[in-house]
Amino acid sequence: QVQLVESGGGLVQAGGSLRLACAASGRTFNNYVMGWFRQAPGKEREFVAAISRGGGTTLYADSVKGRLSISRDNAKNTVYLQMNSLKPEDTAVYYCAARLGVVLVRTDDYAYWGQGTQVTVSS
Repeated sequence: QVQLVESGGGLVQAGGSLRLACAASGRTFNNYVMGWFRQAPGKEREFVAAISRGGGTTLYADSVKGRLSISRDNAKNTVYLQMNSLKPEDTAVYYCAARLGVVLVRTDDYAYWGQGTQVTVSS
C-alpha cells in the first residue's frame, strides 16, 4: 500500500511554469513506477508522464513532450512534474499514481491514486 498526496497546483498565465509534487507514504517508494495523469472537465482521465523505479526510464504523452518533465527523488519519497510553456489546454486536475512492475501508460494499470491538484492556465 502507498498513499499519495499531490501539491503545487494553481493558476498561471499561458507560457508560465508550475512544479507539481507528489509525496508518497511508506518505506517502499522505490518499488513503484510513478505516473502523472490529468482530467479536464468533461473529458476522460489521460496519461501525461511516467517514470521507472530508479528514474532511468521516462515516458511522455505526445502533447506534453518537450514542455513537461517528470523526475523522482527516492530519498524523499517524492515524484515531480515540472511544467513549462504551459498552454490553456493543459488546464486540468492532475493526479499522481503508482503501480508495481513496469512502466505503463493506461489509467487502469495504476492501482494507487492521489486526490489530485488543480492546474488552471489562463490565456
